Amino acid sequence: MFIEQADLLKGVGRRFIKKFVKIMVDESHLQGTFLFKEGDPADNFYVLEEGSVKLTIGQEGHITHIVGKRGEAFGWSSLVDRDVYTASAECSAPTKVLKIPREEMNRILDNNPADGLIFFKRLAGIVGERLVNSYNSFLLAQASEEHRTYGSSLTLQQRVGESAEGV
Repeated sequence: MFIEQADLLKGVGRRFIKKFVKIMVDESHLQGTFLFKEGDPADNFYVLEEGSVKLTIGQEGHITHIVGKRGEAFGWSSLVDRDVYTASAECSAPTKVLKIPREEMNRILDNNPADGLIFFKRLAGIVGERLVNSYNSFLLAQASEEHRTYGSSLTLQQRVGESAEGV
């Protein structure tokens, strides 16, 4: 099974993987299906099997990440003691996921602390990578902004790295 090679589980023991596989629920969803919405109870963790999932934040739905790599994990709010999801997850194509219930996953993690530590280090790497990508997207958006107004009729043209001083 592909899950054994997923980045998330690299370095954990065979018994841990067997327990992980045992609690997974295989699901298929149509394009446009929401797996969860921002503010919904964070009850499940997900691993992408095929397809793609668009993660968005806010009412206007700013895309923060596209989950498109087989074995990529999302819905991590359910594993870090958050009661609700911080983003919405919408299938942007016909999608297959492995759904892992929060309570069952927490039992496995609690009963296997050494493997749980490795698992959470991998999860932290995933979250960190998305954070870096978000920063880079923000900087690109900021760089493409050519005109800024500051509550007056003045318009300042400024690019990233330039200063507004002397205007």
